[in-house]
Amino acid sequence: MRILFMGTPEFAVPSLRILLDHSYEIPAAVTAPDKPRGRGQQVSFTSIKEFALHHQIPVLQPERLNDVAFTAEIQQLHPDLIVVVAFRILPREVYTIPKLGSFNLHASLLPKYRGAAPINWTIIHGEKESGVTTFFLKDEVDTGSILLQTRVPIGLNDTAGDLHDTLSVVGAEIVLQTVRLIELGNVQPHRQDDSLACPAPKIFKEDCRIDWTKPSQQVHNFIRGLSPHPSAWTTHMGKLIKVFRTRMVERQSIQAGIVLNRTQNILEVGTGSGVVSLLEIQQEGKRRLGIEEFLRGYPIESGEMFM
Repeated sequence: MRILFMGTPEFAVPSLRILLDHSYEIPAAVTAPDKPRGRGQQVSFTSIKEFALHHQIPVLQPERLNDVAFTAEIQQLHPDLIVVVAFRILPREVYTIPKLGSFNLHASLLPKYRGAAPINWTIIHGEKESGVTTFFLKDEVDTGSILLQTRVPIGLNDTAGDLHDTLSVVGAEIVLQTVRLIELGNVQPHRQDDSLACPAPKIFKEDCRIDWTKPSQQVHNFIRGLSPHPSAWTTHMGKLIKVFRTRMVERQSIQAGIVLNRTQNILEVGTGSGVVSLLEIQQEGKRRLGIEEFLRGYPIESGEMFM
């Protein structure tokens, strides 16, 4: 079977690897164009491009997916199936090319958390489980008929990064299972129940400010749901502070945002209801640190405020 793979970030790499490991023919990998990334804004390749080049897989990097030339290029590859993992929205002219169709791996239990940031929103909302879903593509984003799903539990302190890594590996297995079912003609897709749908839109920096007036459980979920990226933030004395890990403390708060307990290795902050202890933190322009190392070099005392 000839499988055209489409994906961009590290999340997609295990899925492409598992298809190669099981001897499926990959005529090309489609990924995002090269662009400046990271702090130094140096031009770099996507994770999928790096992996594909290392394994001698041709790489396509279209600027526009609805370009007639790109569609023709896909047609010339004669794929039997298109597999999409963490990529852009495909136009109908592209996803209808393969005779066996095109399916996507989504990092949620659809129809819940349709959108660009399902992992983040799953944890922000305090879900106890998540999972991955494969579904056939259709014009409306994340609404196609479901092929397979796998559920995974979420720990009370798991971050979006923790869940990302788990779902990346679990997702690769379900991609392989889905390909095998399609290959054997044994798929039994079923429609999503739109009444159960909830959105998971892209998250921007301005959405990531910590609201200390929320209850401690919500603050804790918000911080871990944005860790490590795009990361929750607050300010202290005008300085931007990112927070990556916390734990809840069984204490009452006297004021939201106030530092209630500051020792050599503890920084506890009041919320609208309860207290959270900050465990990993970063001052803007500095590196991410455990709280003990952070407190050694950063002046903050009990009674001061995070805003």
